[in-house]
Amino acid sequence: MELNRRTVIAGAAAAGLATTTLGTGSAEAASGGRRPVKEHFGKLADGTKIYRWSLENGGTRLKVLNWGGVVQSLEIPDRRGHYANVSLGFDNIDDYVAKTPYFGALIGRYGNRIAKGQFTLDGKSHQLSVNDGVNSLHGGKQGFDKHVWDVEPFTKGTDVGLHLHYTSVDGEMGYPGTLKATVTYTLTRHGDWRIDYEATTDKATVVNLTSHVYWNLAGEGSGTIEDHELRIAASRYTPTDSGLIPTGELAKVAGTPFDFRHAKPIGRDIRAGHEQQVQAKGYDHNWALDKGITTRPEHVATLRDPRSGRTLKIATDQPGLQFYSGNFLDGTLTGTGGRTYRQGDALCLETQHFPDSPNHANFPSTVLRPGHTYRTTTVHTFSA
Repeated sequence: MELNRRTVIAGAAAAGLATTTLGTGSAEAASGGRRPVKEHFGKLADGTKIYRWSLENGGTRLKVLNWGGVVQSLEIPDRRGHYANVSLGFDNIDDYVAKTPYFGALIGRYGNRIAKGQFTLDGKSHQLSVNDGVNSLHGGKQGFDKHVWDVEPFTKGTDVGLHLHYTSVDGEMGYPGTLKATVTYTLTRHGDWRIDYEATTDKATVVNLTSHVYWNLAGEGSGTIEDHELRIAASRYTPTDSGLIPTGELAKVAGTPFDFRHAKPIGRDIRAGHEQQVQAKGYDHNWALDKGITTRPEHVATLRDPRSGRTLKIATDQPGLQFYSGNFLDGTLTGTGGRTYRQGDALCLETQHFPDSPNHANFPSTVLRPGHTYRTTTVHTFSA
């Protein structure tokens, strides 16, 4: 029998499984929001201290670093109330600095790839930092994931969370304009994890922020996600060239391994031999969501682990979703649980505008101009 979220949380508490204490005081306990706790996590080579904030609300436990806004751990219960960390990561800052393939990081200024690191805006050409062959990936060699963010914890009503701030100066990684970014992580009383992104600029620029959590709902280090069932509300996707740059086509998913309109195990078609899968070594593509851009988050994807019953639902106002099946995990990285991560041991579901949008007039625009504010929201809802 499957249990609802509140029953699972109540059962876990009764069994003594939800014992992490992140704050004190009857007012906080009554409101549901517990004040985040800050602790030292390590330091960079130049001596800069890195901290970790621990949050808990509605049965969800979240640990966040000021390095790259990294989600270092996210714990949720299974159908029996047993907790597991369902996001990949490291237990030390050195590995995040030297080795990470964006585990849990905030991505910017531009999530995903821009062809040859080049785009033209208002008649002026811009050359970005190139870090993925000849292309620019996730903001370049020193994207938002490789900077220390200012962190401001908060409790508001029944919510608990963090405001993260970073200012990217004009010309950083080749992007025009000084971009002031604020990302808010909120845990609600129901255990939802909400991300609100905001940014302003003093010059016309392009921006596409996202989160790069690697999910394994059976628990990090537990093995393959190929038995996870995935549904994506999208009838089209954007095929890519050999460099994983979109060709500009919006291709139909019908009759291809890219059809996730009805939930299916990820492994069912991952070795189908489709040309797009062969060059990506699996799935590493943007799905053009049927709903398009919306004024508020709408449910676009569901991921479920049948063994544990853990389920993740994603709602967003963005037009695209990048599904990456962990194709380049190669067994050289050891995670928080002491186990190595191999190909297909996790997946990413990155809400976004389309990759390489600045070079495709038929894609939704990612241009941000002075006087306007970039705003987008993604909500992760967990159940078992």
